[in-house]
Amino acid sequence: MSELPPTHDVLICVALPGLAISGDQGQLAGRGLDGFYRGGRRLLSRCQIRVAGREPLAVQARMTGADSARFVGALRASPAAGPDPDVMVERTRRAEGTERIILRNAAARPLRLPVEVALGTDLAELGAIASGRAGPEVPAMVRDSGLRWATAGVAASVTADPPPFDALASAGLLRWEVELPPGGTATVELRVRLDGAGPLRAAGQTATGPLALARATGDDPRVAPLLQMAVADLQALLLRDPAHPADTYLAAGAPWRCGMAPAEALAATRMALPLGTRLAAGTLRTLARTQLPDRDPRAGLIPGPRRDAGPLLPPGCTGTEATLLFPVLLAEARRWGLPEQETRELLPAAERCLTWLRTTVGDGIYLPDPQPAGPVRCETQAHAHRAALLGADLLDAYDRPGGTELRQWAQDLRAAFRADFWVEDRGGGRPAAALAADGRPVPHLGSAAVHLLDTGLLGSGRLAQGLLDQVQTEHLARLLGTPALDAGWGLRGLGAKEAGHNPFGHRTGAVRVHETALAVTGLAAAGYEKEAGGLLRGLLAAAEHFGHRLPEMFGGEQRSAGSAPLPHPAACRPAATAAASAIMVLIALAGIRPDAPARTVTLRPVRSAPLGELGLTGLRLAGAPFAVRISRLGLAMVEEAADGLQLGV
Repeated sequence: MSELPPTHDVLICVALPGLAISGDQGQLAGRGLDGFYRGGRRLLSRCQIRVAGREPLAVQARMTGADSARFVGALRASPAAGPDPDVMVERTRRAEGTERIILRNAAARPLRLPVEVALGTDLAELGAIASGRAGPEVPAMVRDSGLRWATAGVAASVTADPPPFDALASAGLLRWEVELPPGGTATVELRVRLDGAGPLRAAGQTATGPLALARATGDDPRVAPLLQMAVADLQALLLRDPAHPADTYLAAGAPWRCGMAPAEALAATRMALPLGTRLAAGTLRTLARTQLPDRDPRAGLIPGPRRDAGPLLPPGCTGTEATLLFPVLLAEARRWGLPEQETRELLPAAERCLTWLRTTVGDGIYLPDPQPAGPVRCETQAHAHRAALLGADLLDAYDRPGGTELRQWAQDLRAAFRADFWVEDRGGGRPAAALAADGRPVPHLGSAAVHLLDTGLLGSGRLAQGLLDQVQTEHLARLLGTPALDAGWGLRGLGAKEAGHNPFGHRTGAVRVHETALAVTGLAAAGYEKEAGGLLRGLLAAAEHFGHRLPEMFGGEQRSAGSAPLPHPAACRPAATAAASAIMVLIALAGIRPDAPARTVTLRPVRSAPLGELGLTGLRLAGAPFAVRISRLGLAMVEEAADGLQLGV
């Protein structure tokens, strides 16, 4: 089996459908994931610079934005002059398909330098690269001011400005003779294009994008770059529905999941509601078009692939999660200010999701996943319970039938869950991960239990009731703060003491950023501020080590003095749920609970103010800018809001 090319040590520039991926040396060497991509196709895999016959020595590589990276190299054009470099080579690489090369002469005399750029590509699809089937480079041909490659109905080209004085197709070389006066510069720009396609127009780089440019300030210097990077990454991951270009949605993550993943798109969009409701509307409309029709036995389901659940449970169906998230996102988007007309248009699709839920449960209590003979998973019941309560609230608001039945089922589910899913032990008990087919609880403990704390937003700033009672919630809060689950950087997918634990396992021990953020939010809302603050500080510390661009997951090794979180070699970075998690935890500190239809907003800030003073500006609530500040005493004050928006009690 071929090894998946690692992602942990590369710089990934994203402006979907464009990607530019490279190591920290700056050269695209044609190895691993190196290259410029568009729509999942590698257009250029090799771009190597030589100046005066030598490769520049790499001295710095850093991201300058979600879609761009800067590489600096140096060399000595006059070795006899001493040890100091006298030529700097700066490369700015952008996901849209451009590379700007700037040469600077730091010598006191003019320089005449030969410059060569070696280019090549295999025109491979990302899936083939991942599985080790990329194939050899395609022969080049000279075209205009650059080179072109073509195979199997696809072609790509690189053009140079200024044009090279020489181009060699057989070697894939472009050559220039550069004159540099003392202190002078020369620039070469390369443009990578897919033949037959126009310049890349990323959905997140338009002036009318769906996400507000929120900003954070405060005592903790990490909050500003964390939120700035989160917003930039979400913009970079935006895609348009080709058949309905007004509708945008989030890809799951780069480089492996640059398309629609329904459950992840809905989850990330829900966490990003403080940046506006337009993304929610586009995501919901896009997924409503995929909903299975009434003539299908699974009518109302939003299809999704299976997801690995580790060795202790069979794969789950992400379609189940997406179908349950759909009415939740619509209900909460309405609270944040989704226009009435758009809510009404999406309501029938939400009703079909709720009908699917009740039909699939039938005369039983629990929702199995996958259906019909799968285990009864803890987090699936949490998703279903929340969908029932928020869905009933939504149906009542529009005088639609079904709310009473959903609430009654949710009540029955709570009573059964509190008895069947609670595993007693000497420590006070824990929620079971699932019930097996014979009704036996599967007792292992992992971060999936945090979904029990995510109950959802109702009107007047109220949160929906959860599946656990108060005593059980207290026990869960205590467990989430223990070293078995909290690695010091965030929550492990599976506790360190559980059978099958693997610090790098997707679901069996790696720290999962999304679920850590859910824990911070749920614990803060339930009043467990110490546990919430500990997880929050750990996540912020991890983010700092990752340049404030959180991956979807990372190694679950225990934090110690002077240590750093272990990157996961296969994790997406950026990832939509990880980026949106940064927004969720900061909003949780402020405790913002809107009710746009009632023209109110309630603030329930974390009184312990674990990050000191915090200001959030540029948010969107009820269709207008919204800003809030939390003092060091844990008091919240609205600084900007829509006209007529009242502060709730």
